[in-house]
Amino acid sequence: MQLEDRRTAQMTAPVVVTLGKQSRKRIRQLKRGRGKLIKEVSDVVEQVRAGFGQQGEDKVFVPVVLVYRRRPRRGLGLLS
Repeated sequence: MQLEDRRTAQMTAPVVVTLGKQSRKRIRQLKRGRGKLIKEVSDVVEQVRAGFGQQGEDKVFVPVVLVYRRRPRRGLGLLS
């Protein structure tokens, strides 16, 4: 898609991709646009685009990527 086309294309709601817990290496690769995670995000965006059918070709899809790490709960003190 050309830059001029993106200006005239309609924006849609963001596509939220939750990747869960990931290694630092994979997160670093994702930030650089490489690796398995970028492939996973691209696949999800393409699935959403395919779900829109013909209407999805002129829309710009914005992926929002969530990577998180669940921390263990803190105890209530020494007597827990």
